[in-house]
Amino acid sequence: RATVKRGGMVFIKLGDKDDVEYDPNFKLYLQTKMPNPHYQPEVAAQTTLINFTVTQKGLEDQLLAVVVQHESPDLEELMVELVKQSNDCTKQLKDLADGLLYKLSTAEGNLIEDIELIENLENTKSTAVEVEAKQIECKKTNDEIAVSREKYRPSASQASLIYFVLNSLWVVDHMYQYALLGFMR
Repeated sequence: RATVKRGGMVFIKLGDKDDVEYDPNFKLYLQTKMPNPHYQPEVAAQTTLINFTVTQKGLEDQLLAVVVQHESPDLEELMVELVKQSNDCTKQLKDLADGLLYKLSTAEGNLIEDIELIENLENTKSTAVEVEAKQIECKKTNDEIAVSREKYRPSASQASLIYFVLNSLWVVDHMYQYALLGFMR
């Protein structure tokens, strides 16, 4: 907001200096160790806060996926495929609804006499019923997979606990600092 154009170049006032060249591609990243920083409203409105804090429960869920991938890869692949199918079904339902609304809004004359619109409505209804049946089947299969995955939860829970214990060893000596990728190896 405090930029000034002079001679085809853009300048900004920074501190006590008036002529600092400004680049619109400039981005500023700040890092803090504060767990939940609070800023003034005008600053908070212009920033994006990203919380990279790892919690034991979040890490446990990540490690559960890793353990299942290692112990039962077909189960994890099926889980990923189900998520993809569910997303595709949701998108298809939205596209059908949007298409139907568009045709209804652009239809002219008596809607009851428009044969193409009625056929499209019937096709949309039958497709929506099929998609909803697929979604119910996906949900049922997803629940079965979740039950199967839960037998690996104790391993993931223990691994998460071990990671946090090892991660706190830096207090003893700074060389004991572990990245998650190194820990998983």
